Amino acid sequence: MHQSDVVSALQDLVGGLSPGDRLPAERALARSLGCSRQTLRAGLAALQREGLIWRHVGQGTFVGPAPRGLALRGAMLPADASPADLIRARLLLEPPIAAEATRRADASDIAELQRLVQAGRRAQRIADCERSDSDFHHAIARMTRNPAVVGVMAWLTDARRHAPWQRGWNRSYRRLAAATFQTSHSDQHRQIVDAIAAGHDTVAFDAMTGRLEKIGTGLDTVFAAHDFKLPGYSAWASSG
Repeated sequence: MHQSDVVSALQDLVGGLSPGDRLPAERALARSLGCSRQTLRAGLAALQREGLIWRHVGQGTFVGPAPRGLALRGAMLPADASPADLIRARLLLEPPIAAEATRRADASDIAELQRLVQAGRRAQRIADCERSDSDFHHAIARMTRNPAVVGVMAWLTDARRHAPWQRGWNRSYRRLAAATFQTSHSDQHRQIVDAIAAGHDTVAFDAMTGRLEKIGTGLDTVFAAHDFKLPGYSAWASSG
């Protein structure tokens, strides 16, 4: 397939999607179009120049122009921000996001969330589990159809990756078995999806809250098992 044909096919694909929707991964998209990944990337670059899509390494390719707040992704968490602070921030943000996503979700959104739950259940490596978890939470943010919400969630993820404690946390966290993600974590994701699919925004709010609270207590378990010295979530939760 020639590059001009790839560009035309990509334009047709994007035309059938909504702003904020994510395109399939490059490998799957190149396979479906019958072209090389190099040709595909050239086609995507052409669409990006036209403002039809925007791309971010590690997040994917999305329909529409890049959010104006995209530069926030380079920001850093304050040096004294602990993992417990991060969970508290997520508790302030993500349950309302899940409720708003419930009010705006369509059938394709539900199908995407269900696919991501199954991907988490199939993941064999911790890195794949983490990627699946991140994809799930970002998919819910995109369902709000609000570029500001998508940008804030992306910034929070990127800022966490640059936190001073992240490297040590990764060494400890990745000792957990993938089975934890394949079972209990995926079960919690499924509860959120069921609430969104049923159109119950308050239930989705509560399910997301429960999911994040379990992450918080899980942090403390890892800290205790591996002598990782940082302020824990349980101490914050009990004080609040």
